[in-house]
Amino acid sequence: MTAVDRSPPVTIRGIAKRYGNTTVLHGIDLDVKPGEFVTLLGPSGSGKTTILMILAGFVRPNAGSIKVGEEEIVAMPPHKRNVGMVFQNYALFPHMDVFQNVAFPLRQRGLGTAEIASRVREALDLVQLGEYAERRVDQLSGGQRQRVALARAIVFEPRILLMDEPLSALDKKLRERMQIEIRHLHERLGMTTIYVTHDQREAITMSDRVAVMNEGRIAQLDTPKGLYGRPKSRFVAEFIGESSFLPVERDGTAVKFGGRPLHMAGGVVPGAGKQWLVLRPEKLSILNSQTDAALNQFQGQVKEVVYQGESFVCYVTLLDGNEISVRNYSRGDALARLPEPGQPIRLGLSPEDVVLVPEEEAA
Repeated sequence: MTAVDRSPPVTIRGIAKRYGNTTVLHGIDLDVKPGEFVTLLGPSGSGKTTILMILAGFVRPNAGSIKVGEEEIVAMPPHKRNVGMVFQNYALFPHMDVFQNVAFPLRQRGLGTAEIASRVREALDLVQLGEYAERRVDQLSGGQRQRVALARAIVFEPRILLMDEPLSALDKKLRERMQIEIRHLHERLGMTTIYVTHDQREAITMSDRVAVMNEGRIAQLDTPKGLYGRPKSRFVAEFIGESSFLPVERDGTAVKFGGRPLHMAGGVVPGAGKQWLVLRPEKLSILNSQTDAALNQFQGQVKEVVYQGESFVCYVTLLDGNEISVRNYSRGDALARLPEPGQPIRLGLSPEDVVLVPEEEAA
């Protein structure tokens, strides 16, 4: 079972959806490359699931075009789209065993008994459930049910695979393991995949690219590394990872915080309007008395120190009243040198780690 040579691109242009006076999607444009794993990430109500339902054919948009390869599918009924779908609740048939559940879409397509048996065995082997063919659905764990749903979605070799928060019902440890398994399966099949989640760590772990959704628009489409390291707006920086934000001032070609110019790699200068310095806790360092003049430095007082096993987070109130945090890993004598609440502290930020974002991304 392979989709590498025939998995098509998906081209979305101007997709809009309204319910009465409420606009859910504002003219979405999105290109998904052949065999790419793209995740739609965003908070509840951002429009990500609506896009997936439109792709599957369960919801009709008010405007726009969707092409799978060169074929326009926006008006095509769901059963003719040849799209695999994994639902949040798995949607398995409780009166059927594992084999029958996975075989269902093949029987609907009129395949012969021998071919159905062969394809079902191959799909179950791919999801590591080859020995569970005769097991009842109610005898399976949550992770096993998720794998059955995945096998059923890929068994008929769909052109694209859609997944709607399929891991949300699993516990943390199993969810993290399944993220890696789905990623490995995607690498083997090469199937164009569009995945929906509200979990930013899940999106970063699994995806080639991530489209961050906000209020019916794509706020940023980028690789996981690009989203985390170079967010284009405060919304994206807040949604992807932990961040603190400090207001900065523009003074000619210089950017200042607290009246002091920031050292920035490459002399990066932000655009007009209100700007924020994005501070990731792990990018900051606690400085000793021998400070490096090349670093951007921030002085304050320790408010609280929280030990989290592999790391500790120190919450700091700066001299101007802003609050930021720094994360250090618990190795060597780091724990013995933990600052105490009330102590003065000096933090450093490398010029390479200076990230500036506008209050809102330009339209």
